[in-house]
Amino acid sequence: MEPAAIDPGMTVDEIMRRWPGTIRVFIGHRMLCIGCPIGIFHTVADACAAHDLDEESFSRELLAAVQGDIRSNGGSAFDAAGVQEQGRLRKRSRQTISSDGSPPPA
Repeated sequence: MEPAAIDPGMTVDEIMRRWPGTIRVFIGHRMLCIGCPIGIFHTVADACAAHDLDEESFSRELLAAVQGDIRSNGGSAFDAAGVQEQGRLRKRSRQTISSDGSPPPA
């Protein structure tokens, strides 16, 4: 069942852990909540106040991301954000290091 609202008592850390797709919303607003030691204490209201954001519109964006996570069975944060950096890094590492660990010939 999809939530109708984000529980205002949840911390931003809890939200991001439960619904990884919400991470893209924080990143999109240039919020440094991901991995922040204060994230385990800050609610959405606290984070919005600290970053001078409108709590109501930010909460709507989070809810949309939560509902998207639920529909897609909780895809990874990278998938939800459309980030393909991991794949590029893996491909590049295969190109620059041979199977025996030595660099490929120039």
